Amino acid sequence: MDKGRFALPAPVTDWALAVGVAALLLGTGLSGPPLPGGRELSGSVMLAVGGLALAARRRAPLVVLAATGMSAVGCLAAGFEVLAVSYLVAVYGAVRAGHRAVAVVASVGLVAVLHLTALVAHDGPAREVVAQARNTLEIAWLIAAFAAGEAVRQAERRADEAERTREEAARRRADEERLRIARELHDSLTHQISVIKVQSEVAVHVARHRGEQVSEALLAIQEAGREASRELRVTLEALRDDDTAPPHGLDHISSLVEGFRRTGLETTLTIEGRPHAVPAAVGRTAHRIVQESLTNVARHAAATTVSVLIDYRPDALAIRVDDNGRATPPSGPTPGLGLIGMRERVTALGGRLRTGPRSAGGFTVQAELPTNGAS
Repeated sequence: MDKGRFALPAPVTDWALAVGVAALLLGTGLSGPPLPGGRELSGSVMLAVGGLALAARRRAPLVVLAATGMSAVGCLAAGFEVLAVSYLVAVYGAVRAGHRAVAVVASVGLVAVLHLTALVAHDGPAREVVAQARNTLEIAWLIAAFAAGEAVRQAERRADEAERTREEAARRRADEERLRIARELHDSLTHQISVIKVQSEVAVHVARHRGEQVSEALLAIQEAGREASRELRVTLEALRDDDTAPPHGLDHISSLVEGFRRTGLETTLTIEGRPHAVPAAVGRTAHRIVQESLTNVARHAAATTVSVLIDYRPDALAIRVDDNGRATPPSGPTPGLGLIGMRERVTALGGRLRTGPRSAGGFTVQAELPTNGAS
């Protein structure tokens, strides 16, 4: 719907159509000569039922098709010579919903039943009776309703296919751009950072071998080179996170924790709840949260221990990372690109993220990711 253009909800338009058709049929049926006995009342009820049934044409098109067909037969049996407008609308709705074969079979059967009903319920030569039945349900109108429903169905199908094609093309372009950036980063930065890292380590090794004091600036260059190399590797892995290279998820968190444990940081991993399958996006986000949290602890917190908790809940996956670093707020990870990206990932999945200093000291990262609909 375009902005600024007013449109009524579908249920409102359906009921408006149903009431309008019922009023039209009643007005047309009652405009003729009075019918004897209770036939006029029963025919009026059938006309109203046939029109009001159209309110459910989107939700139950086949039920509406049957109801309007029986209404047409009942009206003819009562003596009303009214075009079965409600049935024509029901045929349109059924064909639009994809029930073409059912609509054809039902319409052919209804024409035959209307002919038989006219022969049984009315006096006069059979030829005149058949002509009266044909006036009740014009074949041309029936074909037109079928064609209109099929045209709208095809148009909606093509619109859905076009939308899927646009989404697939956008995803493909995004994947291609991501891989192009990864290649450029690898070609332009990996070699230079490796050279800096190797040269600084060689310089530190030589200085220590000679018994010289290693300057703080050289040690800082060495550490910066290691960190830059590690971060570039993580970035390239994220950029190459496509179908040909399966992304890291929950199964990789244990190896991630083990890798940080080898650096001297006492890291523990606890799994609570009953492990179950979660959406791939949730698994990727959980891995990234743990990875970013552990990296921040190693870089900023001056911590000696860190605990990682993965809690499988019935409708959510909870992640918590606690460290025992300095309790002052500046000791925690600054709100840079890491935390911003973490928060964006969690928000995109409809989850919640809380970060901040712990009352007992250190820093905590807590996330809750919904897993409803996981397969």
